Amino acid sequence: MNFIKEQIEIIKEKDPAIKSNFEVLLYPFFKVIIYYKISHYFYNKKHFFIARYLSEKAKRKTGIEIHPGAIIGKGLFIDHGTGVVIGETAVIGDNVTILHGVTLGGRGMQKGKRHPTVGNNVFIGSGAKVLGNIKIGDNAKIGANAVILKDVPENATVVGVPGKIVKIRNT
Repeated sequence: MNFIKEQIEIIKEKDPAIKSNFEVLLYPFFKVIIYYKISHYFYNKKHFFIARYLSEKAKRKTGIEIHPGAIIGKGLFIDHGTGVVIGETAVIGDNVTILHGVTLGGRGMQKGKRHPTVGNNVFIGSGAKVLGNIKIGDNAKIGANAVILKDVPENATVVGVPGKIVKIRNT
Protein backbone atom coordinates (compact mmCIF):
# COMPACT_ATOMS: atom_id res chain seq x y z
CA MET A 1 0.00 0.00 0.00
CA ASN A 2 2.94 2.34 0.65
CA PHE A 3 4.04 1.90 -2.97
CA ILE A 4 0.64 3.11 -4.21
CA LYS A 5 0.74 6.16 -1.92
CA GLU A 6 4.28 6.95 -3.11
CA GLN A 7 3.22 6.71 -6.77
CA ILE A 8 0.26 9.03 -6.18
CA GLU A 9 2.57 11.60 -4.56
CA ILE A 10 5.18 11.32 -7.35
CA ILE A 11 2.56 11.90 -10.04
CA LYS A 12 0.94 14.81 -8.20
CA GLU A 13 4.35 16.40 -7.58
CA LYS A 14 5.59 16.08 -11.17
CA ASP A 15 2.40 16.83 -13.13
CA PRO A 16 0.72 20.17 -12.34
CA ALA A 17 -2.35 19.10 -14.33
CA ILE A 18 -3.29 16.55 -11.64
CA LYS A 19 -5.65 18.14 -9.11
CA SER A 20 -6.61 15.21 -6.86
CA ASN A 21 -5.63 11.72 -5.74
CA PHE A 22 -8.61 10.29 -7.58
CA GLU A 23 -7.49 11.85 -10.86
CA VAL A 24 -4.19 9.95 -10.54
CA LEU A 25 -6.14 6.69 -10.86
CA LEU A 26 -6.92 7.64 -14.48
CA TYR A 27 -3.28 8.30 -15.31
CA PRO A 28 -1.72 5.68 -17.68
CA PHE A 29 1.60 5.71 -15.84
CA PHE A 30 -0.11 4.90 -12.55
CA LYS A 31 -1.75 1.85 -14.12
CA VAL A 32 1.36 0.60 -15.90
CA ILE A 33 3.65 0.91 -12.87
CA ILE A 34 1.25 -1.24 -10.81
CA TYR A 35 1.20 -3.85 -13.60
CA TYR A 36 4.99 -3.64 -13.84
CA LYS A 37 5.47 -4.29 -10.13
CA ILE A 38 3.30 -7.40 -10.29
CA SER A 39 4.78 -8.70 -13.56
CA HIS A 40 8.33 -8.06 -12.29
CA TYR A 41 7.55 -10.15 -9.21
CA PHE A 42 6.45 -13.07 -11.42
CA TYR A 43 9.46 -12.58 -13.72
CA ASN A 44 11.83 -12.83 -10.76
CA LYS A 45 10.06 -16.05 -9.71
CA LYS A 46 10.68 -17.37 -13.26
CA HIS A 47 6.97 -17.42 -14.08
CA PHE A 48 7.73 -15.84 -17.45
CA PHE A 49 4.38 -16.50 -19.14
CA ILE A 50 2.27 -14.80 -16.47
CA ALA A 51 4.82 -11.96 -16.26
CA ARG A 52 4.60 -11.32 -20.01
CA TYR A 53 0.82 -11.77 -20.01
CA LEU A 54 0.49 -8.98 -17.43
CA SER A 55 2.95 -6.68 -19.19
CA GLU A 56 1.16 -7.19 -22.53
CA LYS A 57 -2.18 -6.44 -20.87
CA ALA A 58 -0.71 -3.25 -19.42
CA LYS A 59 0.64 -2.26 -22.85
CA ARG A 60 -2.80 -2.66 -24.44
CA LYS A 61 -4.44 -0.61 -21.67
CA THR A 62 -1.89 2.21 -21.49
CA GLY A 63 0.26 2.34 -24.64
CA ILE A 64 3.33 1.96 -22.41
CA GLU A 65 5.48 -1.16 -22.74
CA ILE A 66 7.69 -2.11 -19.81
CA HIS A 67 9.28 -5.54 -20.03
CA PRO A 68 8.88 -7.35 -16.69
CA GLY A 69 12.63 -8.04 -16.61
CA ALA A 70 13.55 -4.35 -16.54
CA ILE A 71 14.87 -3.01 -13.25
CA ILE A 72 13.34 0.29 -12.16
CA GLY A 73 14.41 2.43 -9.20
CA LYS A 74 12.24 4.65 -7.02
CA GLY A 75 10.56 7.76 -8.28
CA LEU A 76 10.19 6.95 -11.98
CA PHE A 77 7.74 9.29 -13.71
CA ILE A 78 6.47 8.71 -17.25
CA ASP A 79 4.49 11.72 -18.50
CA HIS A 80 1.80 11.08 -21.11
CA GLY A 81 3.50 7.77 -21.82
CA THR A 82 2.08 6.67 -25.15
CA GLY A 83 4.74 4.88 -27.15
CA VAL A 84 7.24 4.41 -24.32
CA VAL A 85 9.18 1.14 -24.61
CA ILE A 86 11.51 -0.14 -21.88
CA GLY A 87 13.44 -3.30 -22.79
CA GLU A 88 14.13 -6.42 -20.77
CA THR A 89 17.67 -5.63 -19.62
CA ALA A 90 17.14 -1.90 -19.10
CA VAL A 91 18.07 -0.54 -15.69
CA ILE A 92 16.57 2.76 -14.57
CA GLY A 93 17.87 4.64 -11.53
CA ASP A 94 15.94 6.78 -9.05
CA ASN A 95 13.94 9.91 -9.87
CA VAL A 96 14.01 9.50 -13.65
CA THR A 97 11.51 11.35 -15.85
CA ILE A 98 10.59 9.94 -19.26
CA LEU A 99 8.27 11.66 -21.74
CA HIS A 100 6.11 10.03 -24.42
CA GLY A 101 7.55 8.13 -27.37
CA VAL A 102 10.83 7.22 -25.64
CA THR A 103 12.55 3.90 -26.34
CA LEU A 104 15.11 2.31 -24.04
CA GLY A 105 15.88 -0.47 -26.47
CA GLY A 106 18.41 -2.80 -27.98
CA ARG A 107 20.26 -2.58 -31.28
CA GLY A 108 19.99 -6.13 -32.51
CA MET A 109 19.63 -9.73 -31.53
CA GLN A 110 22.62 -9.97 -29.18
CA LYS A 111 22.35 -11.96 -25.94
CA GLY A 112 22.88 -10.73 -22.39
CA LYS A 113 22.77 -7.07 -21.40
CA ARG A 114 21.49 -5.25 -24.47
CA HIS A 115 19.50 -2.27 -23.17
CA PRO A 116 20.59 1.01 -21.54
CA THR A 117 21.41 1.69 -17.92
CA VAL A 118 20.01 5.07 -16.89
CA GLY A 119 21.43 6.83 -13.83
CA ASN A 120 19.62 8.82 -11.15
CA ASN A 121 17.81 12.12 -11.75
CA VAL A 122 17.86 11.75 -15.54
CA PHE A 123 15.40 13.50 -17.85
CA ILE A 124 14.61 11.92 -21.24
CA GLY A 125 12.67 14.11 -23.67
CA SER A 126 9.83 12.97 -25.90
CA GLY A 127 10.68 10.77 -28.85
CA ALA A 128 14.24 10.06 -27.70
CA LYS A 129 15.77 6.69 -28.58
CA VAL A 130 18.42 5.37 -26.19
CA LEU A 131 19.74 2.18 -27.72
CA GLY A 132 22.15 -0.55 -26.76
CA ASN A 133 24.13 -1.54 -23.69
CA ILE A 134 25.14 2.03 -22.86
CA LYS A 135 25.17 4.12 -19.70
CA ILE A 136 23.43 7.44 -19.14
CA GLY A 137 25.12 9.23 -16.24
CA ASP A 138 23.38 10.76 -13.24
CA ASN A 139 21.66 14.13 -13.77
CA ALA A 140 21.91 13.86 -17.58
CA LYS A 141 19.32 15.39 -19.88
CA ILE A 142 18.43 13.79 -23.21
CA GLY A 143 16.73 16.13 -25.68
CA ALA A 144 13.54 15.42 -27.60
CA ASN A 145 13.98 13.07 -30.56
CA ALA A 146 17.68 12.52 -29.79
CA VAL A 147 19.19 9.18 -30.79
CA ILE A 148 21.72 8.05 -28.19
CA LEU A 149 24.08 5.22 -29.16
CA LYS A 150 27.05 5.97 -26.85
CA ASP A 151 27.56 6.52 -23.13
CA VAL A 152 26.51 9.91 -21.77
CA PRO A 153 28.53 11.35 -18.87
CA GLU A 154 27.02 12.68 -15.66
CA ASN A 155 25.49 16.18 -15.80
CA ALA A 156 25.56 16.28 -19.63
CA THR A 157 22.84 17.55 -21.94
CA VAL A 158 22.68 15.62 -25.21
CA VAL A 159 20.65 16.48 -28.33
CA GLY A 160 20.46 15.50 -31.98
CA VAL A 161 20.82 12.54 -34.29
CA PRO A 162 23.21 11.05 -33.44
CA GLY A 163 23.28 12.51 -29.93
CA LYS A 164 25.95 15.12 -29.22
CA ILE A 165 26.85 16.70 -25.90
CA VAL A 166 25.93 20.39 -25.95
CA LYS A 167 26.47 21.16 -22.27
CA ILE A 168 28.02 19.69 -19.13
CA ARG A 169 26.88 21.27 -15.89
CA ASN A 170 29.41 21.78 -13.12
CA THR A 171 28.31 20.36 -9.80
